[in-house]
Amino acid sequence: MKHYLSIKDIDSLPDWVSEARKLKENPTAHKSLGEGKTICLLFFNNSLRTRLSTQKAAINLGMDVMVMNFGSEGWQLEFEDGAVMNQGKSEHIKEAAKVVSQFCDIVAIRAFASLTDKEKDEAEVVLNGFKKYASIPVVNMESSIAHPLQALADAITLDERSTKATPKVVLSWAPHPKALPHAVANSFVEMMQLQDADFVITHPEGYELNHEITKDAAIEYDQEKAMENADFVYVKNWSSYSDYGKVLHQDSNWMMTSKKLGNAKFMHCLPVRRNVVVEDAVLDGEQSLVIEQANNRTFAAQVVLKKILDEIN
Repeated sequence: MKHYLSIKDIDSLPDWVSEARKLKENPTAHKSLGEGKTICLLFFNNSLRTRLSTQKAAINLGMDVMVMNFGSEGWQLEFEDGAVMNQGKSEHIKEAAKVVSQFCDIVAIRAFASLTDKEKDEAEVVLNGFKKYASIPVVNMESSIAHPLQALADAITLDERSTKATPKVVLSWAPHPKALPHAVANSFVEMMQLQDADFVITHPEGYELNHEITKDAAIEYDQEKAMENADFVYVKNWSSYSDYGKVLHQDSNWMMTSKKLGNAKFMHCLPVRRNVVVEDAVLDGEQSLVIEQANNRTFAAQVVLKKILDEIN
């Protein structure tokens, strides 16, 4: 059974990107593929682009869509085996996942990291709980440590906009008032490792991502040096990994500006805090690709769902 849980579930990134771009040319060309099929979108956390783009992708493929906001509408779930459920949790994942499997053909799940328990976050309790007990394909709409739909949309955007065989792509940390998870950055790094590109990660010391994900990627602590001759600059905040979930400092000098950006294209997954992460002039300028990235979320989700439907039909 085909799942889409991480970038590693892509067998050929160029092929998937090419297929997504073809879907973009004629979004409803495969509308009959999903007829009679239902996808259930389960949100344990808030969403704008992920919810609407995944729903739109499913509609383009002829699917029916059910959406549930678990935080406000569902029973609080227990995930531990052998748990004595005499406290606040009313339903176990064993029953919930099996019940959902009776109502739909694909389940897509969004569940963020707690940023308080590294071991539990990396165990991907919610996502893997559904994978273990559901009898249908599971799609990751952002989990504790990964956001593979966003990374696939980013790959589509890079492919559409790149004018060089080997572009220079920089992933830059930026300040943010809240502690944010590592999921977007992690999946972007994993996606870039599948690309033919000059890839550099830049952040202040102490904000190193999980080295098992970054592997031998180039890391530069001097932001302006890292961005020299960049073609694309992807800006994202994340909290500390080593001092898990902590905001070590708020260095406003790391905010992206037009001066720093130079001639590079600007990328961000959205939502973004203006004049904290990036100045207005960049977001509103012609070099900003953020709206294009958001649009490509639909076709990233659509190529994933199409491949799953091709298998289960």
